[in-house]
Amino acid sequence: MIIKFYRFIYSFICNTFGSRVFFKSIMETYKVGGLKAVLSKSRFIILHLKESAIAYSNHKQATSYIYKQYIETETSKNLMENYLDSFSNKPLISVLMPTYNPKEEWLIEAIDSIRNQSYSNWELCIADDASTNENIISLLKKYQEEDVKINVVFRKENGHISEASNSALEIVKGEYVALLDHDDILASDALFWVVKEINDKPGVKIIYSDEDKMDEKSKYSDPYFKCDWNYSLFLSQNLVSHLGVYDTRIMKEIGGFRKGFEGSQDYDLALRFIEKIEASQIAHIPRVLYHWRLHKDSTASGIDEKPYALTSAKAALEEHIGRMKLHASVEILKNQMYRVKYHLPETSILVSIIIPTKNNFKYLRKCIPSILEKTAHVDFEILIVDNGSTDTNALKYLEEIKQYKEIKIIIDNSEFNYSAINNRAVVQSRGTYICFLNDDTEIISSNWLAEMLSIAIQDKVGAVGAKLYYSNETIQHGGVILGPGGLAVHSHKGVYRANGGYFNRAALMQEFSAVTAACMLLSKRLFKEIGGFNEKDLVVAFNDVDLCLRIREMGHRIVWTPFAELYHHESVSRGEDLEGERKERFDKEIAYMQNKWRNWIEKDPAYSPNLTLGSEDFSIVWPSRREELEEIQEQKNPNTE
Repeated sequence: MIIKFYRFIYSFICNTFGSRVFFKSIMETYKVGGLKAVLSKSRFIILHLKESAIAYSNHKQATSYIYKQYIETETSKNLMENYLDSFSNKPLISVLMPTYNPKEEWLIEAIDSIRNQSYSNWELCIADDASTNENIISLLKKYQEEDVKINVVFRKENGHISEASNSALEIVKGEYVALLDHDDILASDALFWVVKEINDKPGVKIIYSDEDKMDEKSKYSDPYFKCDWNYSLFLSQNLVSHLGVYDTRIMKEIGGFRKGFEGSQDYDLALRFIEKIEASQIAHIPRVLYHWRLHKDSTASGIDEKPYALTSAKAALEEHIGRMKLHASVEILKNQMYRVKYHLPETSILVSIIIPTKNNFKYLRKCIPSILEKTAHVDFEILIVDNGSTDTNALKYLEEIKQYKEIKIIIDNSEFNYSAINNRAVVQSRGTYICFLNDDTEIISSNWLAEMLSIAIQDKVGAVGAKLYYSNETIQHGGVILGPGGLAVHSHKGVYRANGGYFNRAALMQEFSAVTAACMLLSKRLFKEIGGFNEKDLVVAFNDVDLCLRIREMGHRIVWTPFAELYHHESVSRGEDLEGERKERFDKEIAYMQNKWRNWIEKDPAYSPNLTLGSEDFSIVWPSRREELEEIQEQKNPNTE
């Protein structure tokens, strides 16, 4: 166990910091500051090794959770049977399985996982891609003879997975198609939950579930509890796989799978499919219904086993972007995920950067030069709103920077009200887009504003947030998630800068319910249309979350990008300092948010009900907050005693 733990620690160092980068960093630290500097840096590393031990513990917790989740009781089986009787729509689900020389026992497990489904109106459509193993051919024929619900196409020539899948699609008779690889398995209640979703949401066209990994001995681990439909995240990773269930008519209409996209043929399918439907027709089931087999030849073990899958996915994304007429390009990231990099139009767009300040010379003198020196590719003006500074150094500095043509100083000596200060500044701005920025931030990447603006101009994007770090290189803001702490917290707070976070979500562009106004960009037109920040009820706190939720209610997306990077200095050490009137006001603002946005707080679409409300670290919670059959039954048949 000790050896395993230290191997884990070594792996953590290499994966989180990068082995070469890590050791090079240590040597450079030694050259500059000697042994004392190395020891200082080591203390920081030890802190994160402690976090890695917690991660290791969470991994074990995840494994035990999976075992616990899938111990089916007679009660749950009976409840499912009762619900099956109540379904008005009991569609035929066609499970599509291409196969080629699989391991015999794994193929048996895969097929039996369909035969053991609690929902019985299914068919299994298998296309054997000219397997050379006679045992596999005999096994498939045996299943076909024994079970009328199993249909097999025996291809004469090997055409690889796309052509084999299309051969299976040709014999599909069901209203929906569920995809299953020949070495994976479905949970026994998978199709039940799919059909329940079809009944609960008439008109649904795509259904996807959570997933986990399964080793060669069928032991479960590494569950991925996904968020609800998230277009930006989907362009970074294939959120639909696995389990993916598709409307058959549309699937055939778009031509099924395409040859040339092997390795990412399901990603290409999903990209083409979503172009034909509305986002409201995509449903997520927050349950692990698919077990993805880990073995040396599978992508579940790592993309290195099938490197061509990366280039296939990139090509599929590029074609999607072309069909959608988006001005963008696609990059393969170091974490083997993807980045859609939007481009700015040739016509210049002016951005007004609004920075409220008061007596904060220490950080403002870092913030302003960093904007002037590091902001590239975007025209901007800086509106610094001085809310009653009295500090000599602060006043002197404000006087000095008046010389810059990009800077305008606004004097606002009214009583402090963050919402009102920013609302009044917007009125004096000239930009088409507004960037709200804290005075204790410092620009890191020169493309920060170009990145945010290029996303903000996309269709249905309401506001864009950035990735903010504390001075110690840990994440301060990775998007706002609702629920933890009773209201809202910052995703991945405290995670080391280079760490990809929960299934790489700390390193991928995605949508959240809100982003912080410490660095937020949106169009002035939309800001005015929605009425700006709430000056009456949210004087200091949560005004940015409230603004984002109002924008989302209008049908716009809130996008967070990790490719716009800034430091957020002062907040790392700033205390709450809540006493007297401040505490009273803060409590009122919390109460306002909890009352107004209760539904969002209870169910954030960007955060799984299988994850904890106790912290920002995406650790698993048991029992889950998702709605169980027992609870639904109680609602339908309340106890009248």
